[in-house]
Formats: sequence, C-alpha cells, structure tokens
Amino acid sequence: SSFSLDAEYQWKGPFYFIQGADPQFGLMKAWTHGDTKNGDDEWAEEIKLAEQAVQAINKLNPKPRFFVLCGDLVHGMPGTRWKQKQEQDLKDVLKNTDQDIPLVFVSGNHDIGNTPTKETIDDYCKNWGDDYFSFWVGGVFFLVLNSQLYSDSSKCPELRQAQDAWLDEQLAVATNQKCKHIIVFQHIPLFLRKPDEDNDYFNLDKLVRQEIMEKFHKAGVRAVFSGHYHRNAGGSYKGVEMVVSSAIGCQLGHDPHGLRVVVVTEEKVVHRYCSLTELGSHGIEKELLDMLAEQK
Repeated sequence: SSFSLDAEYQWKGPFYFIQGADPQFGLMKAWTHGDTKNGDDEWAEEIKLAEQAVQAINKLNPKPRFFVLCGDLVHGMPGTRWKQKQEQDLKDVLKNTDQDIPLVFVSGNHDIGNTPTKETIDDYCKNWGDDYFSFWVGGVFFLVLNSQLYSDSSKCPELRQAQDAWLDEQLAVATNQKCKHIIVFQHIPLFLRKPDEDNDYFNLDKLVRQEIMEKFHKAGVRAVFSGHYHRNAGGSYKGVEMVVSSAIGCQLGHDPHGLRVVVVTEEKVVHRYCSLTELGSHGIEKELLDMLAEQK
C-alpha cells in the first residue's frame, strides 16, 4: 500500500474514503433458490453491481483516499467448487478501479470459512493480502481486523492470540503517535443496534464483544465499520460508533445496493450510505463536499 508512515501520520485537512461490503459473488442465486451451500453457480448479477460500484467510484471528484471492501468478497466457502472462479471474476472487475485509489480488503466468513484454519487464512492472504494490518492516512490510524478469529478460532487459537497481541500493540502505538482518530474495519459487526443485544448470527458473542468494545473505548477508537448483515444498521458504545453497511451484492433487507461515503474531519467522522445509482449519477452530496472543502 502507498500509505507510508512518514508521509501520512500528520493531519493535512479533511479527506474521505469509500466503504463497500459483501459483493459476495454467488449469493443472489443461492438465496433465491434456497440453496446457500451449492446454489452459487451463477453470479452475473453481482458482476454487474460490482462494475457499477467501480464506475461510480472512478467518477468521484475529488477522489477518495482509498476504497475498503469489508469482507465476503465472494460467496463460495474455502474448498467449494466455484470459489476460485468467483474470486477471479471479482479481481477482473476490481482491476478497473482508478489506479490512484488503493484497495483495502477485509476478510469475511465466506472468504476464510466460518471456522477458519491456518490453511484457509494463508490462502486468503495469497489472494487478497494480510488478514489484519494497519495503515495511516493524513493523521488518522486505520486498523483492519480478522473478525472470524473472534467468531470461532477453535481450529487456530494461536492465530487469534497473535492478532490480540498485535492489536494491543497497535492501539498503544496510535495513542503514542497522537493520531486524530482511530478507525477500525472488520467484517462481522460487534453489535447491530445495541451493545448488550443477544448473540446472533450477525454479531459477535457478548463476552468477546464486551472485551473488544471496552478495549476500543479505552484506546479512543472513533468508529468501527463492518458489513456481513446485508442491511444498514448501527449504534454506539461509550462514544465508539458501530457502523453496519449494507451490501454491494445481495440485499437481505430493504436497502438499495450501495456504498458508504465516509468523510473524516479534524473533529469527527461523518458518513452516508448511497445507492450505486445515486452515487454514480450525482456523486457526493453537497453537504459532504462542503465538509471536505473546510479548513484546507
């Protein structure tokens, strides 16, 4: 990635990035056919949506600093028949992203399996890059986490321990560097609406969740962005905002296929979910553009 620490750890004024989630090539047919294990042998619809997302992003002016995809890149689980073809088709679409807009990938449960192993994670890393890492953009510290390790690390407990140790270290670095904000990306939301909601397929287990939320709160994390739910949702815990974005691909609720525009100013992090159609035809709304123009 082109975000070197030296160039990027100082605040240089407002900027924005684009968050997308769950292009999940193959889910739409699997979902309509009621066969989410083997029904994902077609994904022409998802290819079109991903192309629409890339075209919308390429037209934006000013350009976003990066485009982050928060997991479930494709529907096929590790080792399943169509996974490699789905991944290749997604790569072919993403290759057309403007070369000045770096891509940031986050691993989802479909990318590394509901119960990941060292092998499935290695395979993901070969294809998409590290499963967890950090980077700086203009005085803001970004963390990408592998949320599957918090969901079920029974087959690779040592990898979860490694991520935990790394995360503590990174949060300490962020504090020392006096960054403007800390922003986290992960696939599975900590919670969908309330920090103490019941366990569910779409959130993290309460005990794990409590521990992570408290850790983020103490470190001063500003926001956590995730996908997985295929609907928009969110809430907050002691000043840490949880933002759940709907999918580029299959919608499980009533949201349009879309992307989230996230503006980072010195004081705050402001975001809007936009349908692909709206973003492609109108670009970024005036209110957000005005925020970007401030204090330059």
